[in-house]
Amino acid sequence: MVEKIALAPCNGMSSNGLVSRVAVGDCRNANDNVISICMGSTSADIEGKNNDMLKKYPIVAVNGCPNGCVNKILENKGIDVAGTLAVNEVLEHYSVSAKDPFRLDDEAEECVEIIVEKLNKMIREII
Repeated sequence: MVEKIALAPCNGMSSNGLVSRVAVGDCRNANDNVISICMGSTSADIEGKNNDMLKKYPIVAVNGCPNGCVNKILENKGIDVAGTLAVNEVLEHYSVSAKDPFRLDDEAEECVEIIVEKLNKMIREII
């Protein structure tokens, strides 16, 4: 059994990037065994100062769009992920979508709830 799970949200400027960040924050707040990773800091860390921390816990990459930047950044750091959740792919199966990369409306909040539910399921499977 693992002690904690690290969630790495998309930091992109898309509406699903915002959904990713809010869902990770909500999931972290609701679960004592979840931490979140700042992908900006991870990407900017060319000296590898964060690598020990990044290898401490299993990481779930939460990508907003098809580019998969979270996975690419972690891969470039030599970090393996325990799981990947693609917000855009999950939401394709629902009749709701986020439309604004800066604000959540009621429909985007529904998207967040869907992603939190998927993340909680992934966390239970890893732990």
